[in-house]
This record gives sequence, structure tokens and C-alpha cells, in this order.
Amino acid sequence: MTAGLVARAEVTRGAFTLHADLRVAPGEVVAVLGPNGAGKSTLLSAVAGLTPVSAGQILLDGDVLDDASTGAFLDAAHRPVGFVFQSYRLFPHLSVRENVAFSPRARGSSRADARSAADDWLARLGLTELAARRPGDLSGGQAQRVALARALAGGPSLLLLDEPLSALDAGSRLDVQTELKKHLSGFAGACLVVTHDPLEALLLADRLVVLEHGRVVQEGTPAQVARRPATEYVAKLVGLNLYTGTVDGSQVALDGGGTFVVPNHGEHGDVLVALRPSAVVVSPHRPDVSSARNTWSATIVGLTMLTDRVRLDLVGKPSALVDVTPAAVAELGLAPGGEVWLSAKATELEVYGQVPGSRS
Repeated sequence: MTAGLVARAEVTRGAFTLHADLRVAPGEVVAVLGPNGAGKSTLLSAVAGLTPVSAGQILLDGDVLDDASTGAFLDAAHRPVGFVFQSYRLFPHLSVRENVAFSPRARGSSRADARSAADDWLARLGLTELAARRPGDLSGGQAQRVALARALAGGPSLLLLDEPLSALDAGSRLDVQTELKKHLSGFAGACLVVTHDPLEALLLADRLVVLEHGRVVQEGTPAQVARRPATEYVAKLVGLNLYTGTVDGSQVALDGGGTFVVPNHGEHGDVLVALRPSAVVVSPHRPDVSSARNTWSATIVGLTMLTDRVRLDLVGKPSALVDVTPAAVAELGLAPGGEVWLSAKATELEVYGQVPGSRS
């Protein structure tokens, strides 16, 4: 018997097809990231039982939830799945206690047992004092905890969270992230979190799965994905410049034009090259003497303030995102349309093999 969630299936919705290949072990939190239209919501819908698979199957702890080849399908109401929706979807006419009790009641528990389970989860999540309130009287963080309590009160083997923090304001999001991480760490079942926020994924998840165009393009621990992004989308997600090219010794010919000098490890063939925005030096004139072995010209097309630094968007061969201080912007007179020179040391470039299909 296979424990946890196993989804190896295709799900078709209109002209879009999701090719799902996913495992989540009991006690593991997996975050699914991807751009709009990548298939994140389709995946959750299929696992929850709201959309049947068109090929393959979905298993939970060895039990078949959906199998296209046999026609076996367990409807959403009978799946041992707890779902925390993006908007929480609490029943406005019910109290907090009644909202949480709804989950075990829907799974066949008696009224008394459902209330007992609700009281238990309200106590675990620090919500006992709010039991008599209605959802309209709750803060965003409180509503999120009530939605989580409702999902857990039914005793699910799988927990699904759809953008669980997106309804919160920036001021309360970090506190709720920390609290949610604590609660998820105590959940014995498999947990699947869909999010577009890389920080949220890094904080909550044991492992990341990245979807693009209906396919898994990368998976691994947060550290693995952040250090070696497989696609341009993932690189931007974790704040890196990523280039494709062909290496021959210490020279990389970039697909988009330009070359890099990199540490010579004897590699040959197609590679990915990652470069941190903070590792690039900006100069108003071509450096006469520099220890950096990579120097090229570029044009500033945009500046964005990022808390304590400014991110420059530059077009050149290659193009790049570069982080500088606000003081540097003033001292160098950096502005859109300005021509500058960029430099990067060979040792700052991370070179690694491409994931099949990542080359554009």
C-alpha cells in the first residue's frame, strides 16, 4: 500500500490539459507554484474530487480516489480531504463553533461528536474565546484559523490549502505564516499548498513543485530550487538571473547573445548559468582595470524600489536584473534610457546542467 497522495494523471479543462505527476508523503508539506494558467487550480480541483481525471489515477493512502481506466471515482463529499479555500468560505450565518463542527458533521459524526471535535480544534488553534462569534466579526488571521480548524476537524488524511494567506493584509501575513507553519508541522497527513508567493512557499513547505504550461518543470527542497532554478520563471521567483547557453571549458556562449567566462570544470554542452542581481557591479563607464572577467554594456529600462535596495532592469547581451543601493542610483545618475557597463566575476556564476525541456 502506498501511503500519502499519489497523482499520476491528466486533467483536461477545455483546451487546457494538466499532466500531473506528484507525490506527497504523510507529514510532508508540498507547495505548488506556477504562473497564472499553469494548472495549479486544476490540480487542486482534481485531487479534491471537483474535476475528474481524463487519464491516469489519483490515490490516497493506497485507496483509489479517481481512475480513468476503470471509471472508479469517489466524490468530493466522501474523500478524506480537508480544503482551506482562498477566501475561506466560512458560513456567514453560523457561529465559529458551528462552522468548525460542520466538517465532522458532514462526514457522518453525530451532533454531539461534531461539537466535541469542534471544541477540541478551537482549543488547539487558540479560538475558544471566539466560538460564539460570526465570521463577519473576525479578523483575517482569525478567519484563516477558523477555516483551518474546520478542515482539520473532519479528520482528513490530506489537507489542501489554496492561496491560504492571500486574503490577509501585509501587516498580519507574516505572523499568520509563522502560526500556520506551526500547525501544519503537527498534521500527520499529507498537505498540499497552492500559492503564487515564493516567500510563503519557502516558509511553509518541505518541498516545492513548480508547474508551467500544465507540466511539472522542477521539484526539490526550497534550498535546491532556489540555488538551481530550472526555468526563467523559477529564477525570477527566487530572485536570480538565469541564462541558457553552451559551455566549452571556461566559455559559455549564451543563447540570447553574448558570452560569459566561468570557472573551468571541464564541462561541455548545454548548461544553465545563474547570477545573483547583487553580484553585478554597475559603472557609468567601461572599467579600465577590473578583476571581473565578464564586462558588457546595457541600457536601463526600469528601476523598482525593493525595501532597502533598487532593482535595475537592463537590456543588453545579456540582459540582467541588478540590485544597487539608493545612494548608488543618485551618485551614478541612473535613470531609464541610461547606458551603463556591467561586470561580474567568473566565480559569481553558478553553472549547471539543464533540466530536460527547460531550453527555449
